[in-house]
Amino acid sequence: MAVGNFDGVHLGHAAIVRRLCQAAARHGVPAVVLTFDPHPASILRPEQAPLPLTTPARRADLLLALGVDAVCVQPADAALMALEAEAFYADFLRGRFAARAVVEGQDFRFGARRRGDVSLLAGLCDRDAVDLEVVPPVIVAGEPVSSSRIRALVAAGRLGEARALLTSPYRLSGEVVVGARRGATLGFPTANLSRIATLLPAGGVYAALARVDGASFPAAVHVGPNATFGETSVSIEAHLIGFAGDLYGRVLDVDFLDRVRDTRRFASVEDLKAQLADDVATAGRLVAAASSSLGTT
Repeated sequence: MAVGNFDGVHLGHAAIVRRLCQAAARHGVPAVVLTFDPHPASILRPEQAPLPLTTPARRADLLLALGVDAVCVQPADAALMALEAEAFYADFLRGRFAARAVVEGQDFRFGARRRGDVSLLAGLCDRDAVDLEVVPPVIVAGEPVSSSRIRALVAAGRLGEARALLTSPYRLSGEVVVGARRGATLGFPTANLSRIATLLPAGGVYAALARVDGASFPAAVHVGPNATFGETSVSIEAHLIGFAGDLYGRVLDVDFLDRVRDTRRFASVEDLKAQLADDVATAGRLVAAASSSLGTT
């Protein structure tokens, strides 16, 4: 089994999962991932806790797509965070899951005050004749792939770079709600997303793939305030290219592929409409160019 937050499910996580599945096959047991919700940092340091890259359901889907047999989501609370490393190992890895092999990254920490590390884990596993495999980090462009690195890229709007480090494009999921209906009057109707639980990209216009009810549509997505109309609140508006219909009340999954441009205020509505036409054309081209590498997860 493997234990961790696995937020974002990036290339480093995929390397751990590959070794996990190999170890499970050798032992003839299921490959199991144990993860947590909410992020332990939200219990220990709520004011510093990062916004998640994935919901628990999305994380589980991505891990299952990589080949694990089961994903167990453990509720994180103060009692769990207070467990000493040895007690966590005994209660969870050995007690509840009867782990025959454990696969972790080099920076794995566990137990109260994050005292447990791979050295302590190695001693515990050796005592109980449990195989331990420690997986080195995946290096891309000279730096280790990590959730914090991807979080910084998303927050900066660098979604193309983030996508290169993830096993699947960065996704926002939200319920479609009634907005100002301004997009339809401009000739570009949009789905306005609400109730988003994950980190928002920096303000800008993005090329994306929108998924609803099993169908996929190229999309141009605006994140940020509508400055041309004097608005200051942040909105997420997706124009689904080629879609006609009513999406209100439905959940829309939006997979971000790349950045098209920054947001800005336009001198006139006509200037804005011309730019929107360019945005839609650019987004369509970017989605088409990326389509060969996109999966369905």
